[in-house]
Amino acid sequence: MKTINSKNMKSIILTTAILASTSLAIFAQKVKGSDTCLPLSQKEAEAFMKSNNGASVTVTGGGSGVGISALIEGTTDIAQSSRKIKFDERQKMQEGGKTAKEVIIAYDALAIVVHPQNKVTDLTREQLEGIFTGKIKNWKEVGGDDITIIPYARETSSGTYEFIKEYVLRNRNYMNGILSMPATGAIIQSVSQTRGAIGYVGLAYLNSNVKAIHVSYDQGKKFVEPSIATAKNKTYPIVRELYYYYDAKSEAVVKPFINFILSAEGQKIVTDIGFITI
Repeated sequence: MKTINSKNMKSIILTTAILASTSLAIFAQKVKGSDTCLPLSQKEAEAFMKSNNGASVTVTGGGSGVGISALIEGTTDIAQSSRKIKFDERQKMQEGGKTAKEVIIAYDALAIVVHPQNKVTDLTREQLEGIFTGKIKNWKEVGGDDITIIPYARETSSGTYEFIKEYVLRNRNYMNGILSMPATGAIIQSVSQTRGAIGYVGLAYLNSNVKAIHVSYDQGKKFVEPSIATAKNKTYPIVRELYYYYDAKSEAVVKPFINFILSAEGQKIVTDIGFITI
């Protein structure tokens, strides 16, 4: 029988320690960015850490732009984003010796929300454009009561802010002085407390404190309410991708968590939270 001397034993212990620390490093990561993605990433991280002892995934919000900036600066491993990375952001990553890799983790329907007592239930894309650009100022102009419209938007660093500007306002500017909210939850709270308010939130944030508007993209022929079913069958028009971005060099670090989200278990969480599976 071959014996192990003390020198060999120290070598084995050291190798084991290195392997253990490497394994933990693979599962230790930070996710930052989109507030829309926040509840999904948090639940995914909880489930992932529960099934992977030693895994550590920290999730914070702040907006898509904030997350991508953190990825460029190297202060996060994954940027969660509700919009595609911009050309200049990719360039900044390349200037820093990084290559942005993109993964779609889910889809999201954006709901237009008003106060529950607002009698307006249907709005066309053109009417929404008028409201958020400031051309339509009173609810009576769109079939409602004689109440001043108070639009709420996300901050400019938000991917949702940019998506609405591009897809609903057709790249026209928001009205001057529009009330900007730092997070989606703040829009829900403000709209629920203000009779004349209108805002927009991800489907997962909908609750009974606000009312979701039925939207038409065919000039009023057909109005569709936001839901997982209408988003999946593509009858609801305001649907977008949710992304994770990471540096190609960090693939070994981030892949276990991303693969978990894309798995059957991870996609079930997508549905449970109120998003649409890929």
